[in-house]
Amino acid sequence: MFYFYIFIAALILTAILTLVVKKVAFYFKIVDMPDRGGEASRKIHTYPVPLLGGLAIFVAYFAILFLKSDYFLSGNLQWPHLWGFFGGALLIMIGGVLDDKYNLKPWQQIIFPLAAIAAVIIGGVEITKITNPFGSYFNLNAVAFISPLLIGLWLLGMMYTTKLLDGVDGLVTGIGGIGGLVIFLFTITTRYYQPDIAFAAILLAGACAGFLVFNWHPAKIFLGEGGSLLLGYILGVLAIISGGKIAIALLIMGIPILDVAWTIIRRLLKGKNPFKFADQKHLHHRLLALGIGQRKTVLIFYSLALIFGLGGLFLQSRGKFWALIGLAAVMMLIIIIFWLLDRRVKKV
Repeated sequence: MFYFYIFIAALILTAILTLVVKKVAFYFKIVDMPDRGGEASRKIHTYPVPLLGGLAIFVAYFAILFLKSDYFLSGNLQWPHLWGFFGGALLIMIGGVLDDKYNLKPWQQIIFPLAAIAAVIIGGVEITKITNPFGSYFNLNAVAFISPLLIGLWLLGMMYTTKLLDGVDGLVTGIGGIGGLVIFLFTITTRYYQPDIAFAAILLAGACAGFLVFNWHPAKIFLGEGGSLLLGYILGVLAIISGGKIAIALLIMGIPILDVAWTIIRRLLKGKNPFKFADQKHLHHRLLALGIGQRKTVLIFYSLALIFGLGGLFLQSRGKFWALIGLAAVMMLIIIIFWLLDRRVKKV
C-alpha cells in the first residue's frame, strides 16, 4: 500500500501545483501561441496555451523524493547520487523556463541538458557493466571515460527524444507515466527487487498522471521545454541507477527513439540541420494527417509503449534483444508505408 499512497500523493500534489503554475504562466505571459501554419510549423493547437507545466512535475517529484529520501537511499544509492539527480533536473528546468520565456537559440538550449548530464556524473552515477544478450556482460571499469560517455549519450538521447516527441497533447506525459509504471513493476518483482527504484518510478508515474489531467486533449497547459526534457531525463537516470535496465527503457521508448533517429537521418539527407529545421513528418504528425485525431494518435503510442514495455518484464536478456529487433522492424514497416503513401500522393 505504500507505493499506492506515493502514487496518489504525487498525483494530487502535481495536480494542485499545475493549477498554480498555470496562473503563473499566464501572469508572466509565458504562453505558447498558435502558428499560422506551413511545413515548418509543428504546432497544431489553435488557441494560446500556458507553458511551464514541467515545473509542477519537477517540484512534486523532488519534494516527495526528498521527503521520503530514506526509501530512495535504502539500497546502493547515496546522498551525492540524489543531489546530482536533483541538480541536473534543476538545471534543465532553469533552461526550460528561460527558453519558454525568451525562445533561446538551439546552441543555448543544449547547454542546460549537457550541464544536467555533468551534474549526474559528478554525483557519482555510473554504468559499470552492460549485459551481453548472448551471455555474460561487458565490464566497463577497465576504461575510465566509457561510463561518462555512455551516460552522456544515453541521457542526451532520452531527453531529445521526449523533447521532439512533445507535439501532441498528453503524448510525452503519458509515455513518461507508462515508463515509470513499467520500471516500477520490473523493480518490484522478486527477481529484480529494488524497492528504492520502485519508489522513484511509481512517484514519476503519479506525477505524470496528475499533470495528464490538464495535459490531455484539449490541453489546458503544456509541459514546456523544461518539462519535455525533464521526463526523458528522469526515465534515463532511473534506467541507469536501477542497474543498467537500458533495455526496458528502450522497449518503452523504442518507437519514439526510432522516430527521432529517422527524423535526424531524413533531415540530414535533405541537407537540413536536424536541430534547427522543423517539419510535420514525425510519426505523430503523420498519424494526425491521416485524420486519426490527437486522442487516438496518443493511444496508439501508449499501446505500443505498454505492449513492448510489459513484454520486457517477461523476457531475459536475449529475449529483450530480439524484442528490440522486432521493434525496429515495426518502425521500418511504418516508414515504408508512409513512403509509399507519399509516392501515391505525388503521382496524383
